[in-house]
Amino acid sequence: MKKIINQPGDVVSQMVKGLASAHADILAQVPDTQVLYRTVETPDIVGIVSGGGSGHEPSHAGFVGKGMLSAAVSGEVFTSPTPDQILEGIKAADNGAGVFVVIKNYTGDVMNFEIAQEFAEAEGIETAAIIVDDDIAMEDSTYTAGRRGIAGTVFMHKILGYYADHGKSLSDLKAIAEKVNDNLKSIGLALTAATVPEVGKPGFDIANDEFEYGIGIHGEPGYRREKIKPAKEMAAELIGRLKEEFSWSAGDRFAVLVNGMGGTPLMELYLFWNDIQEQLADEGLEIDFVKVGDLMTSLEMQGASLTLLKVEDTDWVQALQAPVNTAAWG
Repeated sequence: MKKIINQPGDVVSQMVKGLASAHADILAQVPDTQVLYRTVETPDIVGIVSGGGSGHEPSHAGFVGKGMLSAAVSGEVFTSPTPDQILEGIKAADNGAGVFVVIKNYTGDVMNFEIAQEFAEAEGIETAAIIVDDDIAMEDSTYTAGRRGIAGTVFMHKILGYYADHGKSLSDLKAIAEKVNDNLKSIGLALTAATVPEVGKPGFDIANDEFEYGIGIHGEPGYRREKIKPAKEMAAELIGRLKEEFSWSAGDRFAVLVNGMGGTPLMELYLFWNDIQEQLADEGLEIDFVKVGDLMTSLEMQGASLTLLKVEDTDWVQALQAPVNTAAWG
């Protein structure tokens, strides 16, 4: 294992401290926690909190700031944060109008975030939540009952952050989140495995001439392994699976995220998007928004995921396009 670290057990705490220091104009750390919150004053609006295991950077702390998240909670690598840490995040995000919680669908995350919500309610903080389950590749995979939450979660952050900053209530945000989640689908592929620092070896074995469809962001198994093939054929597989889910028609409108898994060069991501956009155009789809880059990673895994959001409300496009002040959205 070759990584730029000190002690494996200190990676997350030192990363959080470094992130807060590098972006001290927009972020602060809750003392003695792995919680980062935005420093801009936002009285009387709903706070937005998300988080989960580390190793997916810039998710989620990189999206804390005006226009997106109010706070993010970082667990250990690929491990849910504890309820008491999540409670600190909720408290840091509370502006007096309640806190909305965005949870990726993993059993540990769902359990711990829901316990933290109960703690927060006991302290007089009203909460609501959405469980994002955008990954169409697998049902009931490792660590998950139902579909996993992956890169589409970042679109959820962006849209809810926009509406919260524009004064929407907790119940409004719940209704918006449910509608977005119903129209949000993702699927990915991996060329290599990730190495958790405290484990010291790749999470699974894959040959140099192979890749796997449907791999999870923690290295969970996908649905098919094949020999390496041209990017346009990989794109066709992902688009075909998404087409089955959406049953789209020519003229339908979508927002698109081509997400890198941490070790894929931007050159390859933009090449992949070029193949994707040509195939979506052949389907007669209208693309209203595009984002390409590393937003929900899996340490140094080489691979990519494709997220489509069917635009059922044109305000969602405005929400995705709106400027923000965060470390990572760009």
